[in-house]
Amino acid sequence: MDFGNFGTVSFTKEAKAVPFVEYLGQGKVMATQCKKCGRKYFPPRMDCPYCINSEVEWFEVAGKGKLLTFTQVHYGPLGFEDDAPYVLGIVEFAEGLRILSRISKSINPDTIKIGMELTVKPVKLSEEKITYEFVV
Repeated sequence: MDFGNFGTVSFTKEAKAVPFVEYLGQGKVMATQCKKCGRKYFPPRMDCPYCINSEVEWFEVAGKGKLLTFTQVHYGPLGFEDDAPYVLGIVEFAEGLRILSRISKSINPDTIKIGMELTVKPVKLSEEKITYEFVV
């Protein structure tokens, strides 16, 4: 798998963080942590902009996080126009990470509330495409 397999619309096939897509295929949503300064990143970064280090370790984003904010998208951008309406949210996890993602369409938008607990899970879009979303 490469970055051509990630998301609805892919603009690149090559990236230093290719293991991210491979982990999604294994059912894991992973982030990175700089081995030198300890900063954590999602989406994963392979180079730390703070201490200019390229040694990172992968860790799984596990458990529940709290929804900080959300919005309903009525007119999707290029590649997502047929998906609208859908809900995007930002969830903060115990690792201190804040993740932006789509909230699963299996969750009724009328029940989405600030502070609700959500987890992040990989989702197969097709045989070749994979992404992640928030679920209860």
